[in-house]
Amino acid sequence: QVQLVESGGGLVQSGDSVKLSCLISGRSANSLIVSWYRQPPGKQRELVASITSGGTTIYPDSVKGRFTISRDNAKNTVYLQMNSLKPEDTAVYFCKTTWGGLVYWGQGTQVTVSS
Repeated sequence: QVQLVESGGGLVQSGDSVKLSCLISGRSANSLIVSWYRQPPGKQRELVASITSGGTTIYPDSVKGRFTISRDNAKNTVYLQMNSLKPEDTAVYFCKTTWGGLVYWGQGTQVTVSS
C-alpha cells in the first residue's frame, strides 16, 4: 500500500511561484516513478512532470522551463516547483505513482492563478 498526500496549493497571482509537496508513505520515494498531474476546470487530467527512481525528469513542452520536479529522499517527498505561473495553470494538482500493478493517486491540491 502506498499513500500520497499533496500540499502547498493556494491562490496566487500571475507571475508568482508555488512549490507543491507530495509526501509518500508505504514505499521509498526513490524506488518509484512519481508524477505530477493537473486537472484544469472542465478539462481532462494531464501530466506535468515525472521523476524516475534514478532521478531522470520528464516534462511536457507546456511547462518545460517553468516547472521543476525534485525529490528529497530523507523526507520521502517529491516536490513540484512552479515558476512564472499563468492563469491557465489553474488546476487541481495531483501526484501519482504505481506499485505492484496498482495506481495510487493523492487527493489533490488546488492552485488558482489570478490575472
